[in-house]
Amino acid sequence: MEQLSFFDEPQNGVTLPEDLLDYRPSIFDREESTSLLQTFISQTPWIQESIHMYGKMVKTPRLIAWYGDSNKTYTFSGNKYSPVPWTKELLAIKARVEPIAGMAFNTVLLNYYRDGNDSVAWHSDDEYDLGYKPVIASVSFGQERRFDIREKRDHQHKYSVVLENGSLLLMKGDLQELWEHRIAKTKLAMKPRVNLTFRVIR
Repeated sequence: MEQLSFFDEPQNGVTLPEDLLDYRPSIFDREESTSLLQTFISQTPWIQESIHMYGKMVKTPRLIAWYGDSNKTYTFSGNKYSPVPWTKELLAIKARVEPIAGMAFNTVLLNYYRDGNDSVAWHSDDEYDLGYKPVIASVSFGQERRFDIREKRDHQHKYSVVLENGSLLLMKGDLQELWEHRIAKTKLAMKPRVNLTFRVIR
């Protein structure tokens, strides 16, 4: 099975440990991925959240939606979200992902990157609601985007992987505690991308 496909390796050539990340390309084929991408773009109740930054409220450069079990409210970026009920498409994707992850998820956060201007800044998914050493399953549909990772204590220790259409990236172990990640803005022409991150709210 194809393993992690990193580029921009650090000078010491250390490979990111497999107990932190597991990348699986082509979990969904091109036809499935294209259909799901269009469904999510057209049928999801997208919102654009606002967060505090530099003493003022600013809108985040992407759209989001929160789905899951009815009692699994989630708080992040200072905002509290009640989940929209699961759709049949999300349940089908969840059923495909859970055997690979080896666990059952009760929520999913959808992110819609409309073009290269949409992004997510450096962060860790280390909220209290996610518990200790959370497992997060990240599924990507549409435009390939570069996923950057850097160690919190040493920003020069960093890696990147291209998240392909129909791919799955499992984040696990100490990743959220010791590392942070982002999808950076780019001046390159980018088509739409929808990313699903399945989580367990404790």
